Amino acid sequence: MSDIPAPAPAIRRLALPEFTAMLAMLFATIAFSIDAMLPALPQIAADLSPDAPNRAQLILSAFVLGMGTGTLFSGPLSDAFGRKPVIAAGLVIYIAAALLAHEAESLEFLLAARFLQGLGASGPRIAGVALSRDLYQGREMARVMSFVMMVFMVVPALAPMIGAGVIAISSWHGIFLAFIAFGIVAISWVSIRQPETLPPPARRPLQGAVILDGLMQVLRSREVRLFTIVMTLGFGQMFALLSSIQQIFDQTYGKAESFPYWFALIAAFSASASFINGRLVGRLGMRKLVLIAYAGQFLLSATMVALFLSGGGSFLAFYIWATSVFFIAGFTFGNLNALAMQTMGHVAGMATSVIAAISTMLAVAIAGPVGLAFDGTALPAMTGAVLCSGLAFLLMRRA
Repeated sequence: MSDIPAPAPAIRRLALPEFTAMLAMLFATIAFSIDAMLPALPQIAADLSPDAPNRAQLILSAFVLGMGTGTLFSGPLSDAFGRKPVIAAGLVIYIAAALLAHEAESLEFLLAARFLQGLGASGPRIAGVALSRDLYQGREMARVMSFVMMVFMVVPALAPMIGAGVIAISSWHGIFLAFIAFGIVAISWVSIRQPETLPPPARRPLQGAVILDGLMQVLRSREVRLFTIVMTLGFGQMFALLSSIQQIFDQTYGKAESFPYWFALIAAFSASASFINGRLVGRLGMRKLVLIAYAGQFLLSATMVALFLSGGGSFLAFYIWATSVFFIAGFTFGNLNALAMQTMGHVAGMATSVIAAISTMLAVAIAGPVGLAFDGTALPAMTGAVLCSGLAFLLMRRA
């Protein structure tokens, strides 16, 4: 008998449309959990923090911080036990935390539940990216991620309207019931339809030495470090705008009631960026598209800051700029993920964890102060975008 081992059986792939939709739903757990809360912030502030309404923004930051913390563990766990168990466990935690948040009667308890909910959401986010890397790589992965982002952007378009609808028939507590339903659908879809993509022979034991070795392999990569910092800056400017966008629509422009519809238009238009990126990335490459995107964002943001400082800032000008921040995401996040992961296939879970943990937690450190600096205008968010996109452009030129 031959001593040559038989080749590992090929992993069965779902049809691309179904795989894209399923992965988009896993990623959308995050967008839905953030954007559906936006219409509820004034009511939560009135109920739980009437003396300091800006503190209601911390409901968003607590979720993102929990997600960033969870990413430290989700990757190594998915490398050790497989992608599907980590996705399922994360969604169970997410659903349980949503149930706790539904019962919250103080801001502190709600923030703790939101942190736990973010912790759970990190499972599908990280294991989902690693699952995609198991099946695709390079520009092929970037193309898949672009179409995932395109579907994913439908959720931000609908989430504020769903949140506003739930509030209209119940209260802000009812939004967490919608999160529970979303989590149940996601866990059922993955469990029933998606095959495991990490076979047992390819798994890395959950041992200190093995984890440390994988961590060092990731951190020693100059490309991973550089693209992670760029992603941090991109997330930072987007989270900073998200933190204060409802207040800007309400207090600055008096459009609180129509906010869900304006936000839906932003998300719908921004979804086209991912489609365009999917068509262009094979021809122009990931790095060039990211470079062009941040150059455009810097120039537009700097122009808007100058316009608003001169007293010429209108709602239309703000709306165009806010749309650009989300539109640029379609040309950057998927490409940056694929660039950072390009040589990390053998430690995909660990690499995804490190990249996501660093970029998410540092983005919160950027977005938190900018959001809390809200002064009744969009200037703090715009200034943050000038700094973040300018630095991102300079770093991409070094790539």
